Amino acid sequence: MARISLSTKDILQKQFKRSFRGFDIEEVDAFLDLIIRDYDTFQKEISFLQAENERLLTKVDELSRQATVSKTNRSSNVSSSGVTNFDILKRLSNLEKHVFDSKLEEDSYSSPSQDVAEDDDDFYKTRVITPVRDNNY
Repeated sequence: MARISLSTKDILQKQFKRSFRGFDIEEVDAFLDLIIRDYDTFQKEISFLQAENERLLTKVDELSRQATVSKTNRSSNVSSSGVTNFDILKRLSNLEKHVFDSKLEEDSYSSPSQDVAEDDDDFYKTRVITPVRDNNY
């Protein structure tokens, strides 16, 4: 940041030498008063902006940390739930296979005159196809 040469106090306390054909003292004082007010305004604005900048930098750091934590949690949840969902589908498939296989065996023993094609259609309609993992994707 550029260094400021004058402060409001320096401007206020500045004494000019008087010469025979010098400037109007009241006009110089009025102009310097205007400059002092501007300096005060600029100093307040700089202080406000520096505080705002610090607040925003702190907020950016906090949000970055939250995003990192959220991303880590999300990736761990996805990987664990993916395994869990696959295991559930596998168990469901095994259970259906066991239930429907035993039902087919009971049906074939109890009524041999039933149409086998209808039983096959019902069996395939209720089957859940388990996903196949393809590591090429």
